[in-house]
Amino acid sequence: MTVKKRFIAGAVCPKCGEMDRIVMFDQDDQSVRECVSCGFTDAMRYEVAVNQPATRLDQTAKAGQSEQATEVVKLVGLDS
Repeated sequence: MTVKKRFIAGAVCPKCGEMDRIVMFDQDDQSVRECVSCGFTDAMRYEVAVNQPATRLDQTAKAGQSEQATEVVKLVGLDS
């Protein structure tokens, strides 16, 4: 099985400072970035999705409260 590496446009290597030399690829449930100039590598483990925090809108819907009515406002300009 071959690893598909992709260049990341505009990425700068944190070790050597070269631009457009970073490739990304997946390996053993990790996202790996590697510099093709100096050999720097960095791996990041995939995180399991967490539940979204409750928002004001979610709490309103759960409490059974109705949404506030929208009111149209007309702006009147004064001509001089």
